[in-house]
Amino acid sequence: MKYLVYLILIAFSYGMAGCAPKDTAINTLTKKEVEEGWELLFDGKSLENWKTFNGGKVTGWEIVDGVLNNSGVGSDHGGDIISKKEFQDFELYMEWKVSPESNSGIFFHVQEGIVNAIYESGPEYQLIDDKGWPTELKDSQYSGANYDMHAPQEAEVVPIDEWNKTRLIVKGPHVEHWLNGKKVVEYELWSDEWYELKENSKWKEREHYGMAKKGHIGLQDHGGLTMFRNIKIREL
Repeated sequence: MKYLVYLILIAFSYGMAGCAPKDTAINTLTKKEVEEGWELLFDGKSLENWKTFNGGKVTGWEIVDGVLNNSGVGSDHGGDIISKKEFQDFELYMEWKVSPESNSGIFFHVQEGIVNAIYESGPEYQLIDDKGWPTELKDSQYSGANYDMHAPQEAEVVPIDEWNKTRLIVKGPHVEHWLNGKKVVEYELWSDEWYELKENSKWKEREHYGMAKKGHIGLQDHGGLTMFRNIKIREL
């Protein structure tokens, strides 16, 4: 009888574990991550680590159930935001999803005070509704791309209502874009290939684009609703 009760308790425990909300551990760090040097850029409760690009307090963005939402009402309405802290060599991780026909971007080495738009200095990891975008996209405009520079290779986004997982690694001139566990872009800043691509891109006349070796992390409020969570970074 005791053995039967034990089995029932075990089954009940597994059942309760299976019913636990999937998002109970979002915006947290494990003990191992802390030991590895990870820090949260977003704790799910405040925007104390962020500011408006070329501005001050964040406006237009909101936190909904631990998820960071941009304004979602049109291009640049809420203002792009950047980390207060600057980073040079780092590994960045976050999860994101876009609403239908929406797009956004993740930026690094962003500079303030010398340009008017976040994308005029910081290279962009592209986020977009790959499958539902209403117009034809260039190869370098799909999710995971180094926007208008390097097209993602064999990139696969998850269904529109699920969370994509992004890793961005920057070490000196070496940059890697990862999407859902797969490396989709790899390039060297300031290489001959990079300068050639820049010369033939929309960044040709942007003298500050991609030139900084250190700067802010940026998130874009552009073209509809994008949601972010589990934003964490470690310096390399």
